[in-house]
Amino acid sequence: MRIYDHVTDLSEVHIQARRIFRLSTVPALALAVAYALQIPLPFIAPLFAFMFAAMPGPPMGTKSLFGLLVVVLISLGLGLLLIPLLFHYQFTAILLVAVGLYFSSYLTVNMGKALFGTLLTTGFTLISAAGTVSFSLAIMVIQGLALGIVVAVVCQWIIYPWFPEDPAPAAKKPAASTPEQSNWIALRSTMIVLPVYWLLLTNPTAYMSIVLKAVLLGQQSSTIDARSAGRELLGSTFLGGIFAMLFWGLLGISTNLWMFFLWMVPFCLYFACNIYQLIATRFPASYWLNVATTMLILLGPAVEDSAGGKDVYTAFFSRLGLFVLVTLYAWFAVYVLEHWRTRRSLKLVPLR
Repeated sequence: MRIYDHVTDLSEVHIQARRIFRLSTVPALALAVAYALQIPLPFIAPLFAFMFAAMPGPPMGTKSLFGLLVVVLISLGLGLLLIPLLFHYQFTAILLVAVGLYFSSYLTVNMGKALFGTLLTTGFTLISAAGTVSFSLAIMVIQGLALGIVVAVVCQWIIYPWFPEDPAPAAKKPAASTPEQSNWIALRSTMIVLPVYWLLLTNPTAYMSIVLKAVLLGQQSSTIDARSAGRELLGSTFLGGIFAMLFWGLLGISTNLWMFFLWMVPFCLYFACNIYQLIATRFPASYWLNVATTMLILLGPAVEDSAGGKDVYTAFFSRLGLFVLVTLYAWFAVYVLEHWRTRRSLKLVPLR
């Protein structure tokens, strides 16, 4: 990376470099703060921080953060309402979850509400399943998600003044998808997440991270086609697992929060260089974003396993194997559904 000479103000640094520095420091700081404060599910904070910091632009303000927290509590609270149904009317509850997943995906695809759609999906799946174990566990997950968002945004507030964005004209809104295309992609995303939700219901405490991965896969599948699904979904999942193993091995040299923070910086720096194309790569930014989020989702439970005295490596490879299976299913679902749709559209074409 180029060293800038005679720069007295960080705002003079090239915008690409500022975005890279911001994306590499915000998740690391969020990780340190979340683990230092011992919030529930502390790995959620760097996960949200990476997703927020990857979007060019200033962080949300105080009013926007308050509004987002209200949305979080409402969307995740919907999952609490499903808990009694899962105990007494399970089939009805699963149908409601399927409708909720479809609606969440439709919001993401047709209305551009990716964060709201992700939170709704998490509420319908993760919170409702956690409530079948205990209501207090579901509340703890909601607290972890809400506090993780707060930590991520506050860390953005701290880092952003050092690496600000350039003033830019208002961006044009992307062209909206047609209703038919939006419905199809929402249905495809629902078919990816719903079977994983059934698996989650069998053992919610063991499969929580798997559902987080499935939610991200469902969101990512809305932007890819069947031809690139294998490379985008499976390739990024494998690479995320490799980075998680490398990170864990390096962390084993000296295991403490300070080193956890320090190692996170160069890993996020590498991902940021690929996302913003400072390092030439044939993979799009979404690929590297998925690699980073997969690594974070794998690392978080591994740290919890280590603190609880569990066999970290057995649990890690078991979790990674389930990630790969879920990703293979997502790839297969995208391919089969797209193939069926193509054949159906050909049959509907009138012959002349």
